[in-house]
Amino acid sequence: MHEFTVWAPGASKIGVKIGDVTHPMNGPDERGWWRASVEQAGPGTDYGFVIGDDPKAWPDPRSEWQPDGVHGLSRVYDQRAFKWSDRGWNSLALAHAVIYELHVGTFTPQGTFDSAIEKLGYLVELGITHVELMPVAAFPGGQGWGYDGAALFAVTEQYGGPDGLKRLVDACHARGLAVLLDVVYNHFGPVGNYSGKYGPYITERHHTPWGGAINFEGEGSDEVRRFFCDNALMWMRDYHIDGLRLDAVHEYVDRSAIHFMEQLSSEVKTLSAKVGRRLVLIAESDLNDPRVVTPASNGGYGMDAQWSDDFHHALFTVLTNEGTGKGYYSDFGTLEKLAKSLAKNFVQDGSYSKYRRRSHGRPADELSPHHFLGYIQNHDQVGNRAVGDRVDQTVGFDRAKVAASIVMTAPFIPMIFQGEEYAASTPFQYFADHEDPEMAKSVKNGRRGEFAAFGWNPEDIPDPEDVETFLRSKLNWEEVEQGRHGEMLDWYRRLIQLRHGSVALNDGAVGHVKATFDEKRRWLMFERGVVMVMCNLGSEKVELPCVKRAALLLASKDGVVVRGGSVELPAESAAILSSETIR
Repeated sequence: MHEFTVWAPGASKIGVKIGDVTHPMNGPDERGWWRASVEQAGPGTDYGFVIGDDPKAWPDPRSEWQPDGVHGLSRVYDQRAFKWSDRGWNSLALAHAVIYELHVGTFTPQGTFDSAIEKLGYLVELGITHVELMPVAAFPGGQGWGYDGAALFAVTEQYGGPDGLKRLVDACHARGLAVLLDVVYNHFGPVGNYSGKYGPYITERHHTPWGGAINFEGEGSDEVRRFFCDNALMWMRDYHIDGLRLDAVHEYVDRSAIHFMEQLSSEVKTLSAKVGRRLVLIAESDLNDPRVVTPASNGGYGMDAQWSDDFHHALFTVLTNEGTGKGYYSDFGTLEKLAKSLAKNFVQDGSYSKYRRRSHGRPADELSPHHFLGYIQNHDQVGNRAVGDRVDQTVGFDRAKVAASIVMTAPFIPMIFQGEEYAASTPFQYFADHEDPEMAKSVKNGRRGEFAAFGWNPEDIPDPEDVETFLRSKLNWEEVEQGRHGEMLDWYRRLIQLRHGSVALNDGAVGHVKATFDEKRRWLMFERGVVMVMCNLGSEKVELPCVKRAALLLASKDGVVVRGGSVELPAESAAILSSETIR
């Protein structure tokens, strides 16, 4: 026997169709829920819901298995059947993490959960502690980034379905790797989502870049919020996921007394206590609002951390002049801004934004930097470039090594994007398979319009719908140890090892970073306790002062000389020193 439930507050009647038989459901109750127990149904049963007088059987909005894709029938999935081997598992605290973001479909040639398992040993050797998966909720078509998910409770079959994800998580835990998962709660994908047939999941009172906003505050919003909270809890409870990264929370429109993020953080804390595992929530936010990562008890929304685009933009724009003055880069471009991001967390903390044409943000310097993730590459900052080129291809190999030095020694939680660690020659481009020709055309034209703000030639932009765009984005594992790729990989390994072994580099104390710089000579130096990081982005060598007892720990290129109370750095290089021995 299986009890089917569905929320459809405005429906006159609902039936659950199994085979050729439609079983009437009872409802709606006062909250709008319908129910029916079917004796012959159970795990593996295919079903759909018949709404009103429409004879078509539609997928369940909460379907946990869509074996025939987002347009097909739903299938009952038994979450208890999988045999886990991670009893007693708990993740390393996020403050001490080194995160590796990956896209399952391009991480390996096969593009599956099971093939990703084969690379876990490599990640452990690199020094990774947390694997962050781009979205795996079921989406339409053959390939995509996953941010257009249509069936949010189901794991996409393209990667191996629900059991495949569980095998990957279980294998990660067996190797000491935590798993974070990207989830999208700011919109549904434009193709293959049928929630609107059931209830008011979307409101036209507010709009996002993808259309109507999620209904977090209007009529029926209790059950909409319940939908997304239950989704989050499912990933953590049933799939043993250790944390979620919430996509673009600045697109949530919620003026409720208890904001959706506050409700979610509270429920996740309750689940964490129940299962006895550390569970975290990481937001993507461009609000520059410290309330996002402030505990609810102190008037915040309770997220554990957020991505730091201010740090990325500040770092990227001093590595290259390509984007300075264009798009969102127009508010950055100086070493002063980079130094401020290292010391103050936010660059835009109430200052005027040329890009937004208004003041933006609020000071966050009283927050621990461990509430922020730092990076020079991620799926957006690579994939949303015109041709998906990586940092070393944009700024040069030596500057890419300097960037890695800063990311791995900055006070933030470091994150790297797949292939970054070995200067992968393969791009990561935006690819999709929207099925609807008009939708595909609209997306293609929309991206060209966005890129115009950065001065990129529209004709250079790959067609997202061309399967070759997807295929060329797959990592080439044969090049990992070769030449410059092996050199970069060795550099990342040493940087990560240094970070893991340094008390100073794991310090999350407020205000502990001291940064100095010279805009004209293009050098930056910052201190974190006993550790000093010196970077020369100029075309000439520079000599910088240091304590006499300082020892060189790492240098990004030959030619760094430590003598007495100074350090000589060649052009485009970085050096990391310490006044004490780091084990």
